[in-house]
Amino acid sequence: VQLQASGGGLVQAGGSLRLSCAASGQTYSSYAMGWFRQAPGKEREFVAAISWNGGRTYYFDSVKGRFTISRDIAKNMVHLQMNSLKPEDTAVYYCAARKFIPTMTISEYAYWGQGTEVTVSS
Repeated sequence: VQLQASGGGLVQAGGSLRLSCAASGQTYSSYAMGWFRQAPGKEREFVAAISWNGGRTYYFDSVKGRFTISRDIAKNMVHLQMNSLKPEDTAVYYCAARKFIPTMTISEYAYWGQGTEVTVSS
C-alpha cells in the first residue's frame, strides 16, 4: 500500500482543515487507516484511526469532538476533518495503514505516507 497525504496548510485558531490520504494498492479495503502527528521537538503521536470497513473509529482524547476520521473505500481515500483547531494541533500529520484492525501504536502500522504540515496560528 502506498499512501499520499495532502490538505495541510496555515489556519487561524478556531478554523478548520480537511486532510486527505490517497491510497493505492489492490487490498486497500482490508487495511485499517490511522492519522498520526509529530510536532516540532516532540515524538510522533496517535490522532485517529478507522477500521477497514469504516465501522469503528478511535480518537486521541485531545481531538475528540473536534476531529472526524472517515474513509471512502470506493475512492481509496481516508479523510481527517479537523475543526476548532488550536495552536497545539500544529504538527506534521501522517496517514498510515495496517491490516484490518486499527490501533494507536505507531510501530504496528506498516505503511506510511510522507506527511502534510498543519500550522495553527493563535
